[in-house]
Amino acid sequence: MEQLVSFAWLGVALILGKLLRGWIPALKRAFIPSSIIGGLSLLLIGPEVLGRVAPGIPPLVTATSVAIWSTIPGFLINIVFAALFLGKVIPGLKEIWGKAGPQVAFSHTIAWGQYVVGFAVTAVLLVPLFGVEPMFGALIEIGFIGGHGTAAGLGQTFADLGWPQGQDLALGVATIGVLMGVLTGIVLVNWGVKRGYTRAVRTEAEAEEDIEAAGEEHDTTESEIAPHGESDNPKSTVQIESMEPMTFHLAYIGASIGIGALLLRGLVLLESLLLEPLGAPELLAHVPLFPLAMVGGIIVQKIHSRFFPGDLDRVMVLRLQGSALDLLIVSALASLALSAIADAWLPLLVLVVSGITWTVACFVFFAPRMMQDYWFERGIGDFGQSLGVTATGLLLMRIVDPRSQTPAFESFGYKQLLFEPLLGGGLFTAMSVPLVFAFGLVPMLVVCSAIMVIWIVIGMLLGRQRRTR
Repeated sequence: MEQLVSFAWLGVALILGKLLRGWIPALKRAFIPSSIIGGLSLLLIGPEVLGRVAPGIPPLVTATSVAIWSTIPGFLINIVFAALFLGKVIPGLKEIWGKAGPQVAFSHTIAWGQYVVGFAVTAVLLVPLFGVEPMFGALIEIGFIGGHGTAAGLGQTFADLGWPQGQDLALGVATIGVLMGVLTGIVLVNWGVKRGYTRAVRTEAEAEEDIEAAGEEHDTTESEIAPHGESDNPKSTVQIESMEPMTFHLAYIGASIGIGALLLRGLVLLESLLLEPLGAPELLAHVPLFPLAMVGGIIVQKIHSRFFPGDLDRVMVLRLQGSALDLLIVSALASLALSAIADAWLPLLVLVVSGITWTVACFVFFAPRMMQDYWFERGIGDFGQSLGVTATGLLLMRIVDPRSQTPAFESFGYKQLLFEPLLGGGLFTAMSVPLVFAFGLVPMLVVCSAIMVIWIVIGMLLGRQRRTR
């Protein structure tokens, strides 16, 4: 019975979030998703807020429901990542690099730099002054680019490493990132219009109209972020006669997760047989399943394209992925432990401000030098993703390029293919916390700094080549 009641609360919260977003103009103007509003609403009426503020009044939400919700994100994040590449046409590396090479370099520069800034600030300030865990430095990239899904999905990893508060702190960073990504993004949009950097939107009045239009509820269509040609000449979808189409696509997601689980078990076994006898620290046993579920999705997509007629229905996959993400966010926020954030609010504030400053500086300095054509429209999408996940980047691109007159959406889609498998919830994001735990802050700072410099050099060289042409 408690499971049913808990699930019912999630449905009520999502509907309430939708209603509140329509009733309160500030929420709509800030582009706060309904799932975040709903999750925070459940948090307010639960034991973490109402139970503490008014201990004499029994909270509407019980501790049992909170315990049930805390188990949901770790399951749903696998669905989200397994669906990332299902139903997509995956082009070759040469085509991806030709279309979006500078954008790939720019995104990697921001992401690796977030690790560098986080590790440096943590090592120099936060550990000596506040005694935080060294893993604290990884929270910028996990919360900002990874978002609520990645933060929640790493909960078991944080717990295994003896720092269960890490999940709550990462969720706090993700919530701040969604808000600041939109707010700072809109400030940058108005700055870019005034300076004449935008090509599709020329005046401040046009920008205000596009911001107002973007405030209306809309679905991001796959054609907006798909590589050119996918939406123009779509394949016929696979014919399904023996089961419901949604069940069929959910089965593919399940198969992707299964392959990911086999890959992870195989890697853990190889590590235990080959590396641990040599004295290497245990790493892969602490890596969550979801990045390998993404790899499983790529394998399943390749197998389907090779042996089965017709293509998977990408829209159906996106609907399943979106549903899982909404439920994940509302349950993760509803089960948030505010005490962890309250205990570390000052070092968390220092970390977040440092991450935002780095991301804004990258957009202002590196974007025009790495991306010569339509740098503002292309860069603002990566900026939004680097603070508030992919949806924020798409939203900001829609504001500055409402009619898709620039190559921003196309390049963004290509860039994801060389970005998401590694960062933003990919393999390195999942391994970053165990790596810091095993090797320490300074070695990780050195490694990430070297990788960041390499991407800066690549991006600047690509920008110079295109400027010469």
